[in-house]
Amino acid sequence: MINLPEKISAEIDNIEKSLANLSSPLKKKKKSIIEIAGMAAFIQNIYNGIENILKQILKSKNVSVAHPEIWHKELLEKSVKNNIIPDELAEALYEYLTFRHFFIHSYSFMLDKKKVVALANNINKLWQKFLGEIKPYR
Repeated sequence: MINLPEKISAEIDNIEKSLANLSSPLKKKKKSIIEIAGMAAFIQNIYNGIENILKQILKSKNVSVAHPEIWHKELLEKSVKNNIIPDELAEALYEYLTFRHFFIHSYSFMLDKKKVVALANNINKLWQKFLGEIKPYR
């Protein structure tokens, strides 16, 4: 059976590949709708990976996240309550959670280019902060 550090390491590898793929279109001055949609997909992938890491850490602490309608928000709340991440990081991640929800339940042509670019510009800093917080579990 794979242990927690191995599970986290696999997610980190996937997130870092997504970050690398996100950087190329982010550097372009003019972005097509397809590039914006691609960037949004990578942002959503990165956030999903962060959620997967938090789920595994909570599971290792025998903390369940069970409410089907609100489990994504509950995941962040329980991660704060169990001292995995600080409240300010959870608040920053909540912005990505709401974006993820919009991305999954809408059409790509509805994406706000400025919002996608802003989230993409901030995600590396957020990722580094997250990595620092989960270091004890790696």
